[in-house]
Amino acid sequence: MFGLIGHLTSLAHAKRVADKLGYSEYAESDLEFWCMAPPQVVDEITVTSITGQKIYGQYVESCFLPEMLAGGRVKAACRKVLNAMALAQRRGLNITALGGFSSIIFETFRLDSLRRVRNIDLEIQRFTTGNTHTAYIICQQLQLAAQRYAMDLAAATVAVVGATGDIGSAICQWLVAHTHLGKLLLIARERRRLEELQAKLKQGEICSLEEALPRADFIVWVASMSQGMALDPQVLPDPCVIIDGGYPKNIASSLQRKGLYVIDGGMVEHSLDIEWNIMQFLNVANPARQLFACFAESMLLEFEGLYTNFSWGRNLITLEKLDLIGQLSRKHGFRPLMPEA
Repeated sequence: MFGLIGHLTSLAHAKRVADKLGYSEYAESDLEFWCMAPPQVVDEITVTSITGQKIYGQYVESCFLPEMLAGGRVKAACRKVLNAMALAQRRGLNITALGGFSSIIFETFRLDSLRRVRNIDLEIQRFTTGNTHTAYIICQQLQLAAQRYAMDLAAATVAVVGATGDIGSAICQWLVAHTHLGKLLLIARERRRLEELQAKLKQGEICSLEEALPRADFIVWVASMSQGMALDPQVLPDPCVIIDGGYPKNIASSLQRKGLYVIDGGMVEHSLDIEWNIMQFLNVANPARQLFACFAESMLLEFEGLYTNFSWGRNLITLEKLDLIGQLSRKHGFRPLMPEA
């Protein structure tokens, strides 16, 4: 069996979902309660590949909320991830994806040094961040968007916001290796890490977000932000494609303007219906088939019997792993989610 460790986008969202799932105590409680609440297995999952193979899994709600980080509740956030991992291991799940901020918290606060959780020694090979599949899917979404909107990548400027993160750096590698971009803009918080990435890529221009926005034909937004932000659509070029790979979404407001296209980044659509309930609470158009690419990574590894932390650490994703996860994604019937034409 495979596992998915997830979380909801806000306290208000979490209370609504808890009410629908019948967890009345959770639905009526404040952030203090959620900081102490244990993880719960809230869904059973069945996925069928286009090859005919069938696999089974469980969804573990970590009870982490982005407000915990925004309010400085770092210890509570770390405890949420570790306890959810321990529950997944106790359930005997072979490979479990850390969705959304679960993986960010684990890497940022180096929780691999805290593998003993109560009476369990965490077996790290049972967990994957899903970042390789997310990065691959975002690259495919960018190429598909260029085709759909008749935008020439060879003449385009692509800005990657969060370029030094695990997903961002993998996207930059893939774009350099597989496309001929007009220009690549690298945006992140730490100048030193940007310079290291630039040296590794042997290209790319380091710049601020304010400098990048008026120049970028494509904006790939994969920054680790617990809260979204608003953008002024009038400063962006026409046309402009934004691929928002955050969860919660990095772009807080709904951007609307002629020639501006916003894509739900890092999302896939399966060829067959998935038997589960949890995605109906996560604001997707077709919850039977649409899901996060990071979740799909654990499904792919379960299909193939690859019980290993395929995506782990920071900036360790290789072109070979991107190509492999892409092959497996296509083999089992997943495709990048694109808005309807």
